[in-house]
Amino acid sequence: MLKSIRWRIAVPYIILILASMIALGVYLTSFVRQIYLNDLQSRMADEARLVGKEIAPNFPLAGSATNLDSLARQWGDTLGARLTIIAPDGTVLGESQQASTTMPNQSDRPEVIQAMADGVGSAIRLSDTLGINMVYTAVRIDQDNHPLALVRLAIPLQQVNSNVMKIQQVLILATVVAAILAVILATLIAGRISSPIRELTQTAWRFASGAQAGSPIPPNQDEIGQLRQVFYLMSDRLQNQIDHLKTERSTLDTVLQKMTDGVIIVDEAGNVQMINSAARKIFSIGQESSPGAPLIEVVRHHQPVEMWQECKSTRKPQVMDFEIGNRLSLHGIATPLEPANSGSSLLLFHDISHQRQTEAVRRDFISNVSHELRTPLAALKALTETLQAGALDDPPAAHRFLDQMETEVDSLSLMVNELLELSRIESGRVPLNLAATPPLEIVTQAVERLRLQAERANLSLDVDCPDDLPPVLADASRIQQVLVNLLHNAIKFTPAGGKVAVRAKPEDHAIRFAVTDTGIGIAVEDLPRIFERFYKADRSRASSGTGLGLAIARHLVEAHGGRIWVESTVGAGSSFYFTLPVIEPAA
Repeated sequence: MLKSIRWRIAVPYIILILASMIALGVYLTSFVRQIYLNDLQSRMADEARLVGKEIAPNFPLAGSATNLDSLARQWGDTLGARLTIIAPDGTVLGESQQASTTMPNQSDRPEVIQAMADGVGSAIRLSDTLGINMVYTAVRIDQDNHPLALVRLAIPLQQVNSNVMKIQQVLILATVVAAILAVILATLIAGRISSPIRELTQTAWRFASGAQAGSPIPPNQDEIGQLRQVFYLMSDRLQNQIDHLKTERSTLDTVLQKMTDGVIIVDEAGNVQMINSAARKIFSIGQESSPGAPLIEVVRHHQPVEMWQECKSTRKPQVMDFEIGNRLSLHGIATPLEPANSGSSLLLFHDISHQRQTEAVRRDFISNVSHELRTPLAALKALTETLQAGALDDPPAAHRFLDQMETEVDSLSLMVNELLELSRIESGRVPLNLAATPPLEIVTQAVERLRLQAERANLSLDVDCPDDLPPVLADASRIQQVLVNLLHNAIKFTPAGGKVAVRAKPEDHAIRFAVTDTGIGIAVEDLPRIFERFYKADRSRASSGTGLGLAIARHLVEAHGGRIWVESTVGAGSSFYFTLPVIEPAA
């Protein structure tokens, strides 16, 4: 029998079918059990939701443990299951099989934890109160988007296994019947398969004997092969599109993060969808502020929120300038993102603090220049009118008035020259001829230029500058100009009999120069602005000077990489300090 091709095909096929049916029967029993459990848990979840819908409207009225226990028993009897009503914190509010007050907290039960997180939770575990394995399904009941309670149903696992066993018996019987039918079918199929082979053998014998075999049927690609080719083609195209979108998204993210302007995208509800690094820096937003937070909580300023609300209500771009404390001045633009992202808005914030500061400086400059020019021009006007009124006929008086006019003109010329000098220094158009210069050389030349002026003012001028100090990298003439300005002020504001001292000593890879006097001092409120151009302390307004010397000194010192500052006490004198970096010796 086994010599026949029919049985050579049928016997292995029958063995394979029997093995497959046995394996399938084992698998189906396990699979059906799992399907039954899933269906049971799904049904229990639906029933729990039904109970939740029934008790939710009257939940505050049925809030006592007695009422909820009664409701739990009523529904438990109706559904044929153990029913438990649990508060969000795990407290048992109602129980169908025992008093809820005797039940422990359920917050650590796996089905309760899963239900609180996902809305539905299931578990098969040992019941602590009944001591048997149970199938648990818990459903979270929400009210106004807040958890109200959990409804949990439980059925003994033994009952589930009994029901599953009945289904498995039916499956086993069906498997046996299917196996028998499969054996019969295998025999028939083997006969059908062997029949064309027998015909092909007969045809081959005829062909071998010289007869025509007939026209061969050309091979065709089947449907599965075609489907696979189409699938791979579609997969390639889809992957190309995904790669292209990733590239565009990466480019957009890079552009947004590299922008110096702050960008915030807000949805229709006012929640932040996206925020770039510049916006985080502008509004001091930490990395913990994730997208999804309300705009007011993220920026913590009402002006951007008002701008967004106006944009949302009008659906038109809005512009607003505002300040954040005393730190930044911002120019805000709110634009609706329609129709691409309906309901969302783009908020753009540009830092205009520098422009505002520049405008303030320009206004102060015009005001200060006008103030400083007013006095000499008024004096020149008065002197000219006096001369025109007849003073020209009095030669001694005319000569005196002309001397005064020359003095005022010199004052104006000095102011113009110092303004031009300050402008060149601030714009970086004054070249510095830097060279290794001994500090003693700088100090000595500046002191000698003003020693005679100090003697005329009856002031002592002391110098303390060791000759072994390391050289500084400086433009000697410019630093001497700084010392001359500081010494000139010290001499001018120190009463007769006082002292002025110039000192230099090393300090942290630099040389610190100091000009100290015993003069009238500077008020505390004036110290922060003493290096501003045209700024003068009130007590010195009547004195001569343009008010530009200290501003020039500050810019020159900073151009050398140093810093300048002042310490002063009213009535005790002032000390002006500045530092210059030393030239480090070669290693």
